[in-house]
Amino acid sequence: MKVVERSATKPATSARARLIQSLAHELGVPISDDASALAREIGARHGKAVAAIAFYGSCLRRRTSEGVHDFYAIVDDYRSAYRSAALAAANALLPPNVFYLELDNGGRRLRAKYAVVSRVDLARACRGETHRAGTWARFAQPVATAFARDASARDALAGACAEAICTALRAGLATRAQGWQPAESRALWCEIFRATYAAELRPERVGASDAIYADQPARFDARLADALAVLLESGAVECSSNGAVRVRTPLARAPGRSTAAKWIGALQLAKTAATFGDWVPYALWKVERHSGIHLEASERQRRHPWLFGWPLLFRVWRSGALR
Repeated sequence: MKVVERSATKPATSARARLIQSLAHELGVPISDDASALAREIGARHGKAVAAIAFYGSCLRRRTSEGVHDFYAIVDDYRSAYRSAALAAANALLPPNVFYLELDNGGRRLRAKYAVVSRVDLARACRGETHRAGTWARFAQPVATAFARDASARDALAGACAEAICTALRAGLATRAQGWQPAESRALWCEIFRATYAAELRPERVGASDAIYADQPARFDARLADALAVLLESGAVECSSNGAVRVRTPLARAPGRSTAAKWIGALQLAKTAATFGDWVPYALWKVERHSGIHLEASERQRRHPWLFGWPLLFRVWRSGALR
């Protein structure tokens, strides 16, 4: 799988162009051999339909292969990305589909989870036009290009990341009736990620969402300043005489607050359980990793989780690992 080299870019003339130019540089950072191997396997699974593969998450931010690597496979369309018509239909009905992958690389076991989303659905999600905030929240974080089919795919990925950061800022500003002071970058980012984490059923340790900002604070501060310039230029936000920034054009769908968003989140979780493969050991490993609670699944619970796994789910819920 050949990664397309970044072409020379013209000097940026608008705030949005400057943001995209910064993100294009960010997307081009080298990734580990382990992440590259996992990306190649993802590409092999979905073939020529893959326009780009985005690598994000804690393994990227902390430059480690410990834990689970996180990817998005961005495809032209769902039908050409699968042999199964059922998987393609499920992806189109409720994007994204999420899969689990394990790979032996040099005698080491690598783990990854990846989501499959079309170029059109990714663009809509990063603009905040869907009920789920999880997609734009992920693409507002540091992202690296594990694969890009051509310059057009690379440019589209940079554009999606730019939209995601602007959407994150608009979502954060909407919660502040008195406005936001640009000097409070850390507080705003942490509030944004806490809100989006709370909208999903995730077994995460206390402070996990705050760690996203803490891993690379200078990067988040810079991207927030870039996004603020874009939104001021477009008129989506305004700055008052005391320097406070307020949103003029709020998102149509606030992250995770509507009944529809909660139902969609529950349906997405159920669909992921169906596409993830042997997900019970992974789920219990993740619960232990992020909450310290160790649970063992019997062979019967692994093979038939929907019939016999409810006691485990009840114990996880009672422990508070699922927020």
